[in-house]
Amino acid sequence: MGNREDLLAGARRCLEEKGWARTTVRDITAASGGVSMAAIGYHFGSREGLLNAALIETIDEWGTSVGRSLASFGAPETTAAERYEAMWDRIIASFSTHRALWLASVEAVTQAEHSGELRRHLADGQAQGRRGIAALLTGADEAAVGDEDTRTLGAVQMALLSGLIMQWLTDPEHTPTGADIVAGLRTLARTVGTHP
Repeated sequence: MGNREDLLAGARRCLEEKGWARTTVRDITAASGGVSMAAIGYHFGSREGLLNAALIETIDEWGTSVGRSLASFGAPETTAAERYEAMWDRIIASFSTHRALWLASVEAVTQAEHSGELRRHLADGQAQGRRGIAALLTGADEAAVGDEDTRTLGAVQMALLSGLIMQWLTDPEHTPTGADIVAGLRTLARTVGTHP
């Protein structure tokens, strides 16, 4: 690997181990095998530029991994509700196996306040996530998912995901299960009714 790749790998290790705010330039250079501090400025402009690039790379990999995992949820002979429950159980299980990535995604939201590039990247990722999960749930090809399904079904799923992440990070023992989510949505549907 070259200096740029070594710096990205070192920055990713630092993000996972120390988080954004506590990662220093010295930490990154040590984690990258001793690449000089000057190389950070040369390749990324600043510590923040390098950490942004590392976060974007990490989130892209996480999104690809989650997408692959969700594409195969539930057995074909199960009901839609059982497949939906299985999907959420798989997502919740990924919180433990990919904890550092989930933390990085939460931290990225706060850092996006200071970086237009990171904010645009996250907004694009959310748009893709809304459409992708709507496609998954409706069984449609992603390109065929309409704007209304993306704006409603997809956005609600992303809101559930964000809320579950926050609950799990602060209180993993009491995070809802897939069955809890299905039961809660059924109760919500009865509460709001099927018509305005």
